[in-house]
Amino acid sequence: MNIKLDENFYIRNNVVEIAKELIGKWLFTNIDNHLTGGIIIETEAYQGEIDKASHAYGGKKTERTKIMYHKGGIAYIYLCYGVHSLFNIVTNIEGIPDAVLIRGIKPVIGLNYMSKRYNNKTINQNSAKGPGLVSKLLGIHYSNTGESLLSNKIWLEDRQTKFDTKKIIQTTRIGIDYAEEDALLPYRFYILPSDIINY
Repeated sequence: MNIKLDENFYIRNNVVEIAKELIGKWLFTNIDNHLTGGIIIETEAYQGEIDKASHAYGGKKTERTKIMYHKGGIAYIYLCYGVHSLFNIVTNIEGIPDAVLIRGIKPVIGLNYMSKRYNNKTINQNSAKGPGLVSKLLGIHYSNTGESLLSNKIWLEDRQTKFDTKKIIQTTRIGIDYAEEDALLPYRFYILPSDIINY
């Protein structure tokens, strides 16, 4: 049974738990009438105002980050290095800017469209390992920030994907040396694409 994740999934107060539970969930887009989707295999949690790695650390509110303060269940997408759109899921209740970065998916649906978005490269299970590649293959653009994940443009589903949860690796996040001691927090989760065998 395929169930679209509802608001109750996103507005919970433990962003680290949500990040782990997102492993094995499906991320879909319907951009320009092209359906694409895959299984989430890597996430990172960012714990709002108390997390030095978060864009909202210390209560920072800018035109870019104000979306993080909305109620969970919307997209926070920002431009990295002026090139890559990075897709994050806002969680928790309104006013608490928690978010989960989607760092990797196993591409499954709409591989032909993904290929066209990726200079006609052949798409395999390792093609979307990295947050910039996730957005590229799914057609997600930073202009989609604020999009409801309850819509039919970008959404997530629980498809009862079968894998051994003991194979989920919990470790530190990537590329956040600026976060000082918070760079050591074990807020990253991942599983190998090959460990997902029944979907």
